[in-house]
Amino acid sequence: MSENSVIQEIGAWLNQYQSFALLSHVRPDGDAIGSQIALGFALEAAGKTVRLINEDGLPENLAFMAGSERIETPPAEPVEVDVVIALDTATQPRLGDKALAAVANCRRWINIDHHKSNPGYGDLALIDSTSPATGQILYHLILALGLPMPAESRDAIYVAVSTDTGSWQYSGTTAATYEMAADLVRRGTDVGALNALTYDNHPMRRVELMRALLNTLETSACGRLAHWQLDQETVHRLGVKPEDSEGLIDIIRAIQGVIVAIFFEELAGGKIRVSMRSKDKRIDACKICMQFGGGGHSLAAGIRMAGPMDDAKAKVLAAVKAELAATEN
Repeated sequence: MSENSVIQEIGAWLNQYQSFALLSHVRPDGDAIGSQIALGFALEAAGKTVRLINEDGLPENLAFMAGSERIETPPAEPVEVDVVIALDTATQPRLGDKALAAVANCRRWINIDHHKSNPGYGDLALIDSTSPATGQILYHLILALGLPMPAESRDAIYVAVSTDTGSWQYSGTTAATYEMAADLVRRGTDVGALNALTYDNHPMRRVELMRALLNTLETSACGRLAHWQLDQETVHRLGVKPEDSEGLIDIIRAIQGVIVAIFFEELAGGKIRVSMRSKDKRIDACKICMQFGGGGHSLAAGIRMAGPMDDAKAKVLAAVKAELAATEN
C-alpha cells in the first residue's frame, strides 16, 4: 500500500471511530511526548475522545509543554477505546508491559513512526524512515487530512522535531523540515520561548551527571570511538532521573575525529541501555544495534541488553571496532 493510501486509510479510521488511546515508547523523549500531544489535541479539536498514555509518564524536562499534563501512566484497569495509535515506537514491546496491558482489549492498531527498524506492526502502519522525527510525519498527516491544529499541537510538533534533530542540526533535517518550522512560526509558535524552555532550563543534577560521565570517558587509540558509562551507584548518589541524560551523548559525539559515540547505562535490575551515534554513513548504528536486539536509525540507534556492564561493553565495542576497521580498507 502506498504512503498516500495509508494516510487515506488512517483518515477513514479517524473519521469512523470516536475514541483513541495514543501511546509512545518507554523513557519518552521530546519526539515521543510531542507526537502524543500533537495528534491528541488535533483529534480532540475534531471532536474525538483521547487518552495519552506512557509507561513511564511525563519526564520533568518536558513538563513545560502545553497539554503535557494530559500524559498519564497506564491505569490499572484496561481502557475501552476504539483505536490504539502507537507513536515514535519501533517495536510494540517498547511501549511497555503496563501500557500494552492497558489497551489489551483494543484490536485496532495504527503505527506511526520514523525508525527504519520498525517492522510495520499494527493494522495500519505509516513508517517514513527518511523523516527526521515522528512529529514531522504528524505535521504532514494533520495537514493532509484537514485536521485542526490547535496551539498545543503546533508547539508540540516544533518541540518534537527540534529535539529529534539536535535543534535542527542532524543530517536528516531537510528543506521540508525548515519549511514546516516556518509554517509553525507563521501559525504562532514562539521560537525563542520554546527553545529557552527546551535547551536552557536544566536542573543542577544534570551538570553533576555530566561531570560524573566525563570522569568515565574513554577513547580508542585511533580516536574514532568515544564512550562513557553510568552505573546505578552514580544514579542513586546524584538522584538522576532518566531524562537528565537526554542529549548528553552529543558532547562526546562532537569530539573532533570521533566517528562513533556510545553511552552505556546500567538500569535498575541489571540490564544495560546502550545509546549509539555515528557521524559516518558507512558506520550504520542501526545495523550494529540490531545484532544485539536493538534498532533505530542509521546514525542514531540503541539497545537494551543483558549485563553486567563489562560484558555488554566488550560485546558492543568489539562490534563497533570491527565496523570501523572495515572502513579503513
